[in-house]
Amino acid sequence: MAKGVRIVVTLECTECRTNPDKRSNGVSRYTTQKNRRNTTGRMELKKFCPHCNKHTVHKETK
Repeated sequence: MAKGVRIVVTLECTECRTNPDKRSNGVSRYTTQKNRRNTTGRMELKKFCPHCNKHTVHKETK
């Protein structure tokens, strides 16, 4: 079987990991897909974080 080009990646909030003074405990995570041939580097998207209560940068985790 051939390996799929699209893979599932997890995006994690960058501010939740570093900021202890946030609205609630936890880290915001989203899952999405990316094409590994077109996007070889790590993804960064601005998504809404319910723990920070604002739009923040979410980076791809391993």
